[in-house]
Amino acid sequence: MVNGNNQKGTIMSVKILRRTEVEQIVGLSRSTIYAMMAEKTFPKPIKLGKRAIGWPDNVIADWIEERTSGDNSHD
Repeated sequence: MVNGNNQKGTIMSVKILRRTEVEQIVGLSRSTIYAMMAEKTFPKPIKLGKRAIGWPDNVIADWIEERTSGDNSHD
């Protein structure tokens, strides 16, 4: 049984985002996401089944946070 004292947060609070949702949230195309995963600059998804993948929403939120709190020298 899973309790609410899990160090990574309660399992029920994590939502799994499918690829199309991730594309909409981060504003990148499928091919760009896969290219960035190959370059290790985008988080790898988790396997949900034989042919299904997804990303925990907190992983995507952390990735966005890293990108937005990083170097803004392009401004």
